[in-house]
Amino acid sequence: MLEEGVFFDTLRQGLWTAVILSLPVLSVALVTGVAIGLFQALTSIQEMTLTFVPKLAATALVFWVAMEFMTNTLLAFFQGQILPLIAGGS
Repeated sequence: MLEEGVFFDTLRQGLWTAVILSLPVLSVALVTGVAIGLFQALTSIQEMTLTFVPKLAATALVFWVAMEFMTNTLLAFFQGQILPLIAGGS
């Protein structure tokens, strides 16, 4: 049976890993959205595709570039935290 301290430590580490994994994509989406919103406010252009397409392209590009980092981080989490729990160690 899994002890309460080990469970909460693993949960905390998993949530922190999720934050680290999502940080590059979400930060680029935020910066792109703010830049496009500022551009729209300055030029009074209210085109819906102007907000969607560049944000989607920037997010996809950053996801593609950061994919190796995300994979290595998730793999390190599973090998360091989850697999020892499954194998019986704590």
